[in-house]
Amino acid sequence: MPAGQSRLTKEERMCSKKLIEVLFKGGQSRSMSAFPLRVVYMLLAEGGTADDGILSEMLVSVPKRCFKRAVKRNHVKRQVREAYRRHKTLVGQPAAIAFVWLDNKLHASEEVERKVVNLLRRVGERIQQEAKV
Repeated sequence: MPAGQSRLTKEERMCSKKLIEVLFKGGQSRSMSAFPLRVVYMLLAEGGTADDGILSEMLVSVPKRCFKRAVKRNHVKRQVREAYRRHKTLVGQPAAIAFVWLDNKLHASEEVERKVVNLLRRVGERIQQEAKV
């Protein structure tokens, strides 16, 4: 894996309020779950690939109702970001991806990584199917 792909840069983190609003309003976005995570995604640029330099953007949301303490919310966000960083190439196309935590219990990092990989594979497959149509 090239050195540039092993990092999660600022450009890969979703900061645009407009993009977040479009992502969660529906319309072009899709979602799926693999408990304890739900992923909401949409294709960013038509026809581009991750190799063209166009990057996917990601966001992690852990609701306060799940964990009252910020330490636990930050721990979960760190787990999801690390798993995404390792396996972000599974998506293949530039997309806006948001991970939402659903459970009110902490899970082992290995389990979180398995779920993130599962979701990224499924998102990649769906994006490939949509690109063919």
